[in-house]
Amino acid sequence: MAVSELYFHILFGLGLTVVAMLITWGMLKFVRILDHPNHRSSHQNAIPKSGGISIVATFLIGMAAIAVFSESGSTQQKYMIGFVSSSILIAIISFIDDISEKTAAFKLITHVIAVFVVLYCGIVIDTLSMPWAEQLPLGWAGYVISFFWILGLTNAYNFMDGIDGLVASTALITSLFFMIISYYAGSTFVYISCYTIIAGSVGFLIYNAPPAKIFMGDVGSAFLGFVFATLAIIAARYDASHTSFLVMPMLLFHFIFDTLFTFFRRLSNGEKALQAHRSHLYQLLVRSGYTHLEVTLLLSCMGFLQGLGALWLVNIPGNERLFVFIPFLIIQLIYAKLTLKRARKAGVEYN
Repeated sequence: MAVSELYFHILFGLGLTVVAMLITWGMLKFVRILDHPNHRSSHQNAIPKSGGISIVATFLIGMAAIAVFSESGSTQQKYMIGFVSSSILIAIISFIDDISEKTAAFKLITHVIAVFVVLYCGIVIDTLSMPWAEQLPLGWAGYVISFFWILGLTNAYNFMDGIDGLVASTALITSLFFMIISYYAGSTFVYISCYTIIAGSVGFLIYNAPPAKIFMGDVGSAFLGFVFATLAIIAARYDASHTSFLVMPMLLFHFIFDTLFTFFRRLSNGEKALQAHRSHLYQLLVRSGYTHLEVTLLLSCMGFLQGLGALWLVNIPGNERLFVFIPFLIIQLIYAKLTLKRARKAGVEYN
């Protein structure tokens, strides 16, 4: 990249950050969609929400810039239409939910429709690198895996939006590492997509860092989960970087682990695993005495370590990449054990 082009991207990113900050400030001062506390909340007073619109806005501005200035061919345009249109659908429905609180079934159906739009446009993971084979063709199973991957991460990211600054700081770290990895592999589309999210996250975090003045809302958290999941497939299959699909699961491993661990623990305890609750590991830490800032910093450190793990992952042979997850799985298992032990000691119930 030429120096002049680099300067342009830096200035554009800074401009997007200012845009995100102003939109978040506007949502805080003038729109005032309030999140009223309930039995599952970790805040005591009504707080404005839907500040995640600022991240959606910076992302869409970035996509518009790519559409206008990109010199890429029709292949990029084909998947870009499906990616952007389905992302807008997720954002709109999530914003409606922030305003009127739709049922879980309604949200799930909408998410499924958005995922089908992605699959219909051909955004499907078709191979995986496995320890016993260089590349494992997935065939029709690729559609099934892609469906559950996108739907699962969309909701997992949404579930983790329960304390100040957590999902925005995670979006910042995840996008930063994904941007670095894809850029050095020759990306344009994924690289620009990532720094639009970085800009949006920074502008939003100014008002969301603990103690938060405004919450992200579903319009931000569900949107981010969906974008990260879809972007992982695009980066692996269509983007010039051909970034390993395993990079995104590594970057968000702590979110994925917390969601799955909590789901199966509740299931094994005979609880309704899909019912709203406040027993995610990060929630148990807050309920057992840690502050939002302390827990957000802890998980941000995990995210940063996973970023280093992603850098490690892309620099080893594809058929050995799954082994990189082992030390991070051990870290998460230790984290889960210590969290549950502290929760029991503090008399915190897992519900």
